[in-house]
Amino acid sequence: MPAKKKAATRKPAAKKPAARKLVAKAKRPAAKAKAPAAGVKASASEINAIIKKAEGWKGKKLTELRAIISKADPALLEEVKWKMPSKPEGVIVWSHNGIVCHADVLKTSVRINFHKGKQLKDPKKLFNARLDSSSVRTIDFPEDGSIDKAALTALVQGGMRLNSVKTSK
Repeated sequence: MPAKKKAATRKPAAKKPAARKLVAKAKRPAAKAKAPAAGVKASASEINAIIKKAEGWKGKKLTELRAIISKADPALLEEVKWKMPSKPEGVIVWSHNGIVCHADVLKTSVRINFHKGKQLKDPKKLFNARLDSSSVRTIDFPEDGSIDKAALTALVQGGMRLNSVKTSK
């Protein structure tokens, strides 16, 4: 009978403390500031292109809403954001210390989305969509719908005030 082989027994290697790797933070080059006039002109032409693409009553309604929102406060910034394959022209956004609202052109309406809409007081009950959202409220403006300019202005100004309030955690 052949001799039995002994099972090789190894002692577990003592664990060495893991060496910490120091990763140098990559320095980002300073962002080049755009001249305000160039940025405003670029946004204005992009916004005009979005309105032109909307065509018909939607373009007219969007133009009217743009005028009301822009007149709500001179500090409000109007720009185009969120360019993506499904919407290469982007979305019109109004902001002041953060996004106040943005516009969407839908099949049957033009929609204004208020990002902190749930926190806004809406005594005229303009909000008529996304009422179950945890933060956003929207107003859909159909073709034959009227625009309450004073109430919309109050909502925009309220959104600006919300963005200006500093919350401490």
